[in-house]
Amino acid sequence: MRVLVTGGAGFIGSHLIDALLEEGFDVVCFDNFSSGKKEFIEHNLDKIELIEGDLLNREDIKEALRGCEIVFHLAANPDVRVGVVNTKVHFDNNILATYNLLEEMKGAGVKEIVFTSSSTVYGDAEKIPTPENYAPLIPISLYGASKLAAEALICSYCHTFDMEAIIYRFANVVGPRSTHGVIYDFIKKLRKNPNELEILGDGKQRKSYLYIDDCIDAMLFGMQKKEEQVEIFNIGSEDWIEVKEIADIVSEEMGLKPEYKFTGGIDGRGWKGDVKFMRLDISKLKALGWKPKYGSKEAVRMTAKWLIKEIKE
Repeated sequence: MRVLVTGGAGFIGSHLIDALLEEGFDVVCFDNFSSGKKEFIEHNLDKIELIEGDLLNREDIKEALRGCEIVFHLAANPDVRVGVVNTKVHFDNNILATYNLLEEMKGAGVKEIVFTSSSTVYGDAEKIPTPENYAPLIPISLYGASKLAAEALICSYCHTFDMEAIIYRFANVVGPRSTHGVIYDFIKKLRKNPNELEILGDGKQRKSYLYIDDCIDAMLFGMQKKEEQVEIFNIGSEDWIEVKEIADIVSEEMGLKPEYKFTGGIDGRGWKGDVKFMRLDISKLKALGWKPKYGSKEAVRMTAKWLIKEIKE
């Protein structure tokens, strides 16, 4: 089966391509390389078709969809914080891009889409762990709003044009090839100043972290178990970890004992739009037979070990 992976050269996309090739899929990788990296897919270039294109260009999408039966839509601007300084980034790259893709899928007769959404659609959920049927969904960041808007577009296209979708709402996914996030930021800061570590917020933000292997495993598992026209699954670990604990792990793995400097942030948050407490209820996927191999602490430590080797300055 021929499949299209948008954002295929990104952190999660490149790992997904590894897994899809192992499963025997014929893969088209689509990326504009704004955050994706060619070295992440270099080992697969002889096995995939690579299209360097942009979801804001409908002709690029048309070319990429030729002969495809399923679209894995991962392309997005992944930086939650950027929405504070540039309100258009998430609208263009997450909402408009998804609309363009759905329109071209409709035109090409491609009926199936797998979409990577986010825990940020829940906002400051009052119920933790948060289940898929939690409501109302009130995102507090432009990133979360853009993911929720994309979900709504996908749902409406499925019901209007007889398409099918799986929507995955991710916890914080970490692991080799990650290019942003708290672990990455801490290592970069400590490379510059090994004696002091700035921690955004009060360090008590507590969230769930999911290792990339578990994430990809859950995505492929969910595809086999899908029953509804639009199926929504949370994917996360079964525990959570405080930001200060992440700082402790990164410092320990780097052999450092820096002084922590907390910015205080907004009500202890790292930035406006930062969800302070997040843990997803994954019982829906667990009931079908999947569960993560790693907890948040293990995921953070394994990621830190890998990134420390990769980040030189």
